[in-house]
Amino acid sequence: MDGLWFTYFVITGLVMGSFYNVVGLRVPAGESFTGKARSKCPSCGKTLGAPELIPVLSWFLLRGRCKGCGKRISPMYPLMELVTGVLFGLAFLHIGLSMELVVALLFLSMLVIITVSDLSTMLIPDKVLLFFGIPILLLRMSVAPLDPWWTAFAGAGLGFGILLLLAVASRGGMGGGDIKLYLVIGFVLGPIETVLSLFLAALVGLVYGLPRIVKRQTGRGNPIPFGPFIALGAVIAYFMGGAILDWYVGLLF
Repeated sequence: MDGLWFTYFVITGLVMGSFYNVVGLRVPAGESFTGKARSKCPSCGKTLGAPELIPVLSWFLLRGRCKGCGKRISPMYPLMELVTGVLFGLAFLHIGLSMELVVALLFLSMLVIITVSDLSTMLIPDKVLLFFGIPILLLRMSVAPLDPWWTAFAGAGLGFGILLLLAVASRGGMGGGDIKLYLVIGFVLGPIETVLSLFLAALVGLVYGLPRIVKRQTGRGNPIPFGPFIALGAVIAYFMGGAILDWYVGLLF
């Protein structure tokens, strides 16, 4: 039975990942992603048919190019579909069928969308944070609380406060979307794992950004989107935070 549920969540994640690509691209642009707003090629505007919308598989069948104009289609599309499928499956394996799984799926969905949005437009839309943040808050206050319950609020306050201080200290080097994102992350993780996620995000960002800084490929005029690193750090802290902290404490003692 667990195998069937795992397969279900992976397939659901693949399908939702395709939708999250659309949301992450269209919300910052103020475009609709519901109703008659069909998926289309970003280069020629050709409306995509069902065979072109199969998660991950269509990109490979089309060899990464639009069937209409032949222009290259970003590998970000199949990558985020695959990532969402894997994360949904891991969430089920890690948590099982419970209300915490609902929190996890909402949390992971938000992180996928803001990753797409930040990579594409350097923006983390408030609408996305509100859409996912409100139900996450309500779940943390009712059927899926942390133990003790107040740690969710402590995590939110700490995450928001640290990012706000970093933004002030860096004189705008940290975006407002990152600050508000950590408010939601804090509700999910609590204070200790929120700090861990920030450390991991900074570490991965440093590893990625340092060679670019040395080569002078980035800076004030060419900033690096930090949202994807935050998302990665938050996912690692959510799934592996306890194990990482136990390992670290073991090194100390």
